Amino acid sequence: MAIPAGGDAPTALSDRYSRQILFPGIGAEGQQRLGNAHAAVIGVGATGATTAMLLCRAGVGHLTIIDRDFVEPSNLQRQVLFDEQDALETLPKAEAARRHLARINSETRVTAHIADLVPANIAELLSGADILLDCTDNFETRYLLNDYAISTGTPWIYAAAVGAYAATMNILPKGSGSRAQGAENPLPSETWPLNPEPSPTACLACLFPAIPTGNVETCDTAGILSTAVNFAASLQVTETLKYLTGQPETMRRTLVSYDLWTGEHSEVNAGKPRATCEVCGQRQFRYLAGENRPHITLCGRNSVQIHEHHRPLDLLALRERLSPLGETRANAHLLRFQHGTHTLTVFPDGRALIQGTTDTALARSLYARFIGS
Repeated sequence: MAIPAGGDAPTALSDRYSRQILFPGIGAEGQQRLGNAHAAVIGVGATGATTAMLLCRAGVGHLTIIDRDFVEPSNLQRQVLFDEQDALETLPKAEAARRHLARINSETRVTAHIADLVPANIAELLSGADILLDCTDNFETRYLLNDYAISTGTPWIYAAAVGAYAATMNILPKGSGSRAQGAENPLPSETWPLNPEPSPTACLACLFPAIPTGNVETCDTAGILSTAVNFAASLQVTETLKYLTGQPETMRRTLVSYDLWTGEHSEVNAGKPRATCEVCGQRQFRYLAGENRPHITLCGRNSVQIHEHHRPLDLLALRERLSPLGETRANAHLLRFQHGTHTLTVFPDGRALIQGTTDTALARSLYARFIGS
């Protein structure tokens, strides 16, 4: 589901960007570039909410935001775009973010997708974006982003936060230099020459050829500080501003990590691709091809996502059918059904989140029982 907003209403705040323009790294020409730019934010939870808000306030002309989840009370500690009313209404995060961003800056056009980013829809949802901002909570989506970015020559920025720890990394594939021009509304070449092509960096698969295994901390097991989220988002957005103002050569070429609680930090060199990398070296895009795509256990909740049933659902009719069986709530964007210790949240495209279990077989069974196979 896509929801466009903003972009048409003129602003009376003529000095909105005056302090940003005063900064030598941006200036008037850089601000014009930001207004012509299109950034995609994948995930508008903790990191993504801050990232989207900062880009909107900075005057990026077009934001695409993508999220599959909904607002809950436990989000409000760190997800800065949302409020108590969003949680009470159980609004999808993409829709709630769209509403708040439209109130922050009417000059920014926001396209919101209530969707799970998968191989079948990634090209459509990310089409036209100059840069991709990873604000997700799982490595399956990050490796999918990495495949797509390398295959299309689109830059992307990895970001993660858990506990007091934050990390980011810039990935500049071959062919990413021209995108800093602004794909949707490029400035005339006689007044703004094309950017020099930056040398490619390492990609995610260069540093991590396989998804990390073992005891990987999540916000469910380690908790999370809002300061770590905002730190990661601030680093990510600053690097994005460098890119969108035509200065990719100034972008950091390391994987940087920082523990805000202990002060420990490190940087790993990511300046050059690994020659034997399966993705950027051999151009094998297994995640983009959809090989072995699993169900994903979501960060922060005891839940499983069912995303293999792509079919339109009539949520009002489903509500009538399920109401005799348990507590049921529905709005235009989703339906929530409580059955015993399990909660099923169903979206109009047939996707569902099953809370109260991490057992994929049980989640499948609950889906088939109440929604249909």
